Amino acid sequence: MAIATLTTKGQVTIPKEIRDSLHLHTGDRIDIVVNDRGEAVIRPISLKVDDVFRRLHRPGRAAVPLAATDEAIRTRLRDTFK
Repeated sequence: MAIATLTTKGQVTIPKEIRDSLHLHTGDRIDIVVNDRGEAVIRPISLKVDDVFRRLHRPGRAAVPLAATDEAIRTRLRDTFK
């Protein structure tokens, strides 16, 4: 568990272990959402093209057909917005 302190200006420093876990760097943007249980959820929103590429690229892995990619996106959106 990481603990942060709120300053008089309303600022919080995100502890290093959390920054490392979320792969946050100077200048990155985050989204903070309060859920219905009153908990604040922090999500990084500043993905760079290289970050996405590294997640998708795996040497030796066959390319996924465009139709399969489109179907996966449709399914994910359908499940997300039910």
